[in-house]
Amino acid sequence: MTPSQPLKLKDDSRAALGMAAPALVGLFLFVALPFALAAVLSFTNLRLGSPLPLEFSGLEQYRRIWLDPSFRRALFNNGLFALVVVPVQTAIALGLALLLNRPLRGMAVFRTLFFMPVVFPMALVAVIWTIIYAPGPNGMMNSLLEVLTLGLWEPKDFLRDPAFALPAIMLLSVWQGVGFQMVIILAGLQSAPTVLYEAAAIDGSNQWNQFRYVTLPQLRNTLIFVMLVTSILAFRLFDQVQIMTQGGPLDATTTVMYEAVKAAFTQQKMAKGAAMTVVFFLIVLAITIAQRVLVKEERAID
Repeated sequence: MTPSQPLKLKDDSRAALGMAAPALVGLFLFVALPFALAAVLSFTNLRLGSPLPLEFSGLEQYRRIWLDPSFRRALFNNGLFALVVVPVQTAIALGLALLLNRPLRGMAVFRTLFFMPVVFPMALVAVIWTIIYAPGPNGMMNSLLEVLTLGLWEPKDFLRDPAFALPAIMLLSVWQGVGFQMVIILAGLQSAPTVLYEAAAIDGSNQWNQFRYVTLPQLRNTLIFVMLVTSILAFRLFDQVQIMTQGGPLDATTTVMYEAVKAAFTQQKMAKGAAMTVVFFLIVLAITIAQRVLVKEERAID
């Protein structure tokens, strides 16, 4: 190595650090610092408007939220929401990506139409779906189900029925978010080497075998990334709940984020809300680590 090479590497490192600096500063100011403050507050008894002095309370807030039935129900709802929405939405997005990965006329229009719900603000989408879920026989969803069941469907009040409220939000979320996953999977499909499909066709493989042994292995890391992002968004579920159900009925749709916001800004229990956000962060961190482990295993196999 010549004397000029270490100098060049040093200059490249400085240039890379300079370009990454704005992102690192933003990450520190808007992610790391707020989380650190939330972690500190979670070990206190801070409550807005309370005459009591600020004191260190240790793990008391974590004990309280664990004993809170609403918070435990929120964890269950988030887990159930992710368990249903992540695989269903990913499967639908994969199917749409396969259908749209064809050189047909007007395909760009169809791709735009499927992606449009992602662009709409969630507040607008939630209001529209609240109208769709209107109770009574004149509600659009009730009318559709009555037609599909040949008049056997009894009208439901979807958003006020504990058995239908969370599934109703799941359906909305799948419809609104599937376009985002579709675009990512479509990019993965288009980056797959065509020579693999040509070799499979020469060997006599049918469409199903090509999908199973060529497409899915090529999309493995893409699908892991998509499912990771969707899982994080599933645990961040808030807007739909706030606008459509306010956590009801009977905590059937409450979530960790909704409980944290309610505790901090409605009940003014800042320490309790901070403890909930710390728990949420740990859940997201665990999901991220699991994704990284899967990706490393794939690289090791390769």
